[in-house]
Amino acid sequence: MAEDYRHPLIELTLVRLREYVREPEAVFWTLVFPILLAAGLGLAFRSGPTDTFRVAVVTDGGGGDSLAHAALAADSGLTVTATDSTAAAAALRQGRVVLVVDPGPEGAEMVYDPDRPESAVARLVADNALQRGAGRSDLVATHDRHISERGWRYIDFVIPGLLGMTIMGTSIWGIGFTIVDARRRKLLKRLIATPMSRAQYLASFVTWRLLLLVFEVAVLVAFGAYVFGVPVRGSLLQLGTVALLTGFAFGGLGLLIAARPRTIEGASGLMNLVMLPMWVASGVFFSATNFPDAIQPVIQALPLTAANDALRLTMLEGAGWVTVAPELGILVVWLVVTFPLALKLFRWR
Repeated sequence: MAEDYRHPLIELTLVRLREYVREPEAVFWTLVFPILLAAGLGLAFRSGPTDTFRVAVVTDGGGGDSLAHAALAADSGLTVTATDSTAAAAALRQGRVVLVVDPGPEGAEMVYDPDRPESAVARLVADNALQRGAGRSDLVATHDRHISERGWRYIDFVIPGLLGMTIMGTSIWGIGFTIVDARRRKLLKRLIATPMSRAQYLASFVTWRLLLLVFEVAVLVAFGAYVFGVPVRGSLLQLGTVALLTGFAFGGLGLLIAARPRTIEGASGLMNLVMLPMWVASGVFFSATNFPDAIQPVIQALPLTAANDALRLTMLEGAGWVTVAPELGILVVWLVVTFPLALKLFRWR
C-alpha cells in the first residue's frame, strides 16, 4: 500500500499554523492587541457634542481674574479651570491643559506651545472669548456646523492605519523571528536532508501568513464597524486584495530580513530598523503629508504608506480599482524585489 503523500509546502504550512496556535502570546499580539489599541484610541478621540479645549486661568490676584474666567467659561468651545500660577504651569507641562491664560492689568498673557496645533487653536478661541467679554461686537455673523459623519472622524482614519500596521508587524516579526530562532537552535540545517526546496520552505511562511491574514483583517474591520461604526464603502473583494498584497509585500520583507542573521538580537535590530520609520512616517496615526515635501517621494514609496492609503481609499471613500492601482503597484514591486532577493541570500546555517 502506497504511503500517503502530501506536498512539502502543505506540510510546512501546517507546521507554521500549529506553531502559531500553540503560542498564546502570538495570538494576543496578532488578534487581541490591535483591537485593544483601536478601542483605546476610539475612546480617547471619540466624537462628543462639541470638542472643547482645556484652558487654565491663573487666579493669583488682580481684578481681571473673575472677568476673564467668566468670559472664557461662557464660550462652549473651552473647558476652563481656575488655579494658581504654579498649578497652571504644571498642568500645561503635563498636558492636562493646552493653554494658560494669565489676566493682568495690561492685558491677558497667553501661555502655550506654538508647535501644538490644538494649543494654537485654543489661543484663538480664548482670545475671541476675551474680546467678546470686553464688549466687542462682531460685524459679520458666523454659524458653526460640526461634522461627525462616518468616514470623517479620527477613529475612521486610524482603523485602516492600524490594520496596515498590524499586517506589517505580524508579517515581519512572525516570519523573521521564527526563521532566525530556528537557525539559532540549529534546526534549519536538519531540514536540508528533507525532500523540500529552499523556495518551498520560505513560501510556507508566506502561505501561513496569508491564512492568518483572513482572521486579522476580518476581526479588526468587524470590530471597527460594529463598535465605532467605521464604514467599509468599497468592495470586500478589493479590500481583501489590498490586504493580500500587503501581506505578500511584508512577508517578502520579513523573509529578506531573516535571510542571514544568526541571533535574535541581530534580527530584532534589523526589524526595528525597517519598521520604525514606517510606524512614524507612513500615516498610521496622522497623515504622512505632515512631513516635508522633500522627503515625500521616499515616504510615498514605503510599503506601509501604500497599504494605508489603499485601505483608506477603499474603506472610507469607496474608491475603485483604478484609484488604488498606484498603491497596489508599489506593493507588487516590493514583493517582486524582496522575495527573490531573500531566496538568493537565504542560508540554512
